Amino acid sequence: TPGLSTLLTLAGGEFRGCLTASNGQLFAVGGTKLYRISSSWAATELGTLSTSTGPISMADNGLQVMIVDGPNGYVWTIGAATFAQITDPDFPGANQVSFVDGYFIFDVPNSGQFMITGLTAVTVDALDLATSEGKPDPLMGHIALNREILMLNEKSGEVFYNTGNADFPFERVQGGFFETGCAARFSVAKGDGHVFFLGQDENGTGIVYVWSGGATVQRISTHAVEYSIRQFTSFSDAEGYCYQEEGHLFYALNFPTGDTTWCFDLSTKFWHERTYSNDGALERHRGRFHAFAHGKHIVGDYENGKIYELSSSIYTDAGAPITRRRRSPHVSANGKRVQYKEFLLDIETGVGLDGATSTQGNDPQVMLRFSKDGGHTWSNEKWKSFGKIGERYVRPKWNNLGMARDMIFDITITDPVKVVIVGADLELERMAS
Repeated sequence: TPGLSTLLTLAGGEFRGCLTASNGQLFAVGGTKLYRISSSWAATELGTLSTSTGPISMADNGLQVMIVDGPNGYVWTIGAATFAQITDPDFPGANQVSFVDGYFIFDVPNSGQFMITGLTAVTVDALDLATSEGKPDPLMGHIALNREILMLNEKSGEVFYNTGNADFPFERVQGGFFETGCAARFSVAKGDGHVFFLGQDENGTGIVYVWSGGATVQRISTHAVEYSIRQFTSFSDAEGYCYQEEGHLFYALNFPTGDTTWCFDLSTKFWHERTYSNDGALERHRGRFHAFAHGKHIVGDYENGKIYELSSSIYTDAGAPITRRRRSPHVSANGKRVQYKEFLLDIETGVGLDGATSTQGNDPQVMLRFSKDGGHTWSNEKWKSFGKIGERYVRPKWNNLGMARDMIFDITITDPVKVVIVGADLELERMAS
């Protein structure tokens, strides 16, 4: 679980989106303001948007950055250092913008249509229009990957590419249609040659898919994750982003209404719930949208203009403790009574902080509790040290845990130290009945 460290705070308001442009410059929107952020993490205000809340989308062509916020579009011209709202009467507004082969591509709100700008310039012609028309459902989201454009309607998807057609260059790939659509526009995110999104079809909704090219998508959510999603009163506001750290590609999916964050590790194919500890109450993660810029992974705070570094070498969430919890599956022996003799946690030890004895993390602790009734009630908390600095031979171990027909084990760590859990060993003995 990565931590957060505050790099700067944008004065404009809530963090709404960001882009690392092709020239390496970092742009971000906070509230009504567009900023450029330097490598020393200083923000320069560039222009003012007409809206103040909700996600924005940005793309660049090397010369210009195009920003859309739903009803409006804006252009930052890099060389001239000018900002302007798009006032062309042919521009219908847009929720998302992508860039492929010299063209900005954007959706026409509340329709199944999309448009393109002129080559290397943000000019709009009402005739530069096409429709994602495999089914008559409205366009929800789109994204560019490997010079193709994935158009995701409510219950279908289509893949377009540049054919060079003089009338309109983008046409559907032969056979590039599938009957799975998008349930949340801003859940669409890409990484490592894949596109992830929260999807739906004519049979139901609330399933997470990955598209890796071609005319098929693959379900990656589990039944447990899908059950969690469908408990929310709404998930059309879900927002996703991808980032890569230590060879792992993560897809983080925030649910504002559900107040939680689910995260998928493409390398291991495992899901985990990522949280922020607000005075002990676990909420959705603070990070909203992502860019890799100036050598750091950065995310913005969904509630204010703070921009954080996201890193596994940071052990708090901007000073707030990170709650790291692992829970075992049910441990039983075909309904027989079992004596649970010893639980040994295999964890990197000796990671305590080098500081005063009273400092949290100086002698880091792991808490164990267990349930004998399927997770409905839990034992008292049982704490063990996993090593002050340099104490590499410490092994957190709990003995004589009692007898039951079924047991679940749960461990929690909140100290601001490096946490590497390898696994656990359990010694038990099955009774005669």
